[in-house]
Amino acid sequence: MEEDIDTRKINNSFLRDHSYATEADIISTVEFNHTGELLATGDKGGRVVIFQREQESKNQPHRRGEYNVYSTFQSHEPEFDYLKSLEIEEKINKIRWLPQQNAAYFLLSTNDKTVKLWKVSERDKRPEGYNLKDEDGRLRDPSTITTLRVPVLRPMDLMVEATPRRVFANAHTYHINSISVNSDYETYMSADDLRINLWNFEIINQSFNIVDIKPANMEELTEVITAAEFHPHHCNTFVYSSSKGTIRLCDMRASALCDRHSKFFEEPEDPSNRSFFSEIISSISDVKFSHSGRYIMTRDYLTVKVWDLNMENRPIETYQVHDYLRSKLCSLYENDCIFDKFECVWNGSDSVIMTGSYNNFFRMFDRNTKRDVTLEASRENSKPRAILKPRKVCVGGKRRKDEISVDSLDFSKKILHTAWHPSENIIAVAATNNLYIFQDKVN
Repeated sequence: MEEDIDTRKINNSFLRDHSYATEADIISTVEFNHTGELLATGDKGGRVVIFQREQESKNQPHRRGEYNVYSTFQSHEPEFDYLKSLEIEEKINKIRWLPQQNAAYFLLSTNDKTVKLWKVSERDKRPEGYNLKDEDGRLRDPSTITTLRVPVLRPMDLMVEATPRRVFANAHTYHINSISVNSDYETYMSADDLRINLWNFEIINQSFNIVDIKPANMEELTEVITAAEFHPHHCNTFVYSSSKGTIRLCDMRASALCDRHSKFFEEPEDPSNRSFFSEIISSISDVKFSHSGRYIMTRDYLTVKVWDLNMENRPIETYQVHDYLRSKLCSLYENDCIFDKFECVWNGSDSVIMTGSYNNFFRMFDRNTKRDVTLEASRENSKPRAILKPRKVCVGGKRRKDEISVDSLDFSKKILHTAWHPSENIIAVAATNNLYIFQDKVN
């Protein structure tokens, strides 16, 4: 975004809400497709909802940014692992789109154990005039067929169909936390706590294990994999992050099993900030390559860091997301919020980064001007086309009229999942069971 980030006017173009929401309605992932025309969300109930952007009309030019429901389907169902006596949740952990090759759209969705490839396509014609079937689809008696008919396609109401084309199962002992489509568009990887598997889209019964950090003795386990992603341009390169706050860059050309990394990114800990919670808050919850492929962005509990691929010893940029919570870590540990996994996203030009916080706040950092802003996604201040006002959190002392005290933040309202349109200033923010879509103010 060219203008100063703290004076930017953002207007809300879309709000979808259920006041009677259940646990199953909580949004667990948000993802734009490669053009930004479609936006997919997954929820804890195993459903995928796809929104499509309104086409521009001369009568209502302001409606161009609005997204409406395009398709809804049940991606995953609850299952039970009888060998381990464990329930497998239907919750959608991640959605990743494949680039569009024809009229249909393809996306990957995953729960804790199974990845599925879905085809989403439109149908506005239906065949009529079969020879061996009647109009109801029942087989006809061949002896009654006296003429040969040529079937024809008749117009019908537009129908959007979602069909599972591939089901990739039985490859993960632990919970899947990441999926990432390779730039060759022939393969993708799925990562769980201890292993990363490489799949070919055409082969469902076999995957190739490329990272395995499971120790021979599980009592010696010191860290787990928290996120993984392929390089946007180099199909041989990927990164994965760990609960120890480290990032490993691997090259699949070096060896079949990438247990030995090519690069190791870690920032030395500041002894003055050492505390009982240091290890917990240093765990990386998300890792993202920039669109250019030059940088890596990581999110831990309190900060967002940007790393240059050519410099491993420290990040080139560190942004404090909610440093005012440092004094609240004890209570955040007691209510388990300290284990929340926040995601982070780049804008289309890699100049602005966005991530979520508590009280339905989300933060934006302009890498060029070093300005930042805190915005709130809530029903009270997000009527359609309303302008969002920057929010400020007061740590101590006198509180100004427009500030909110750190003691009155609602930790049950949190923004963990966000997405940014690949080329425009349109963002999607998931606040519990509500999806908010904001865009730059159009004058």
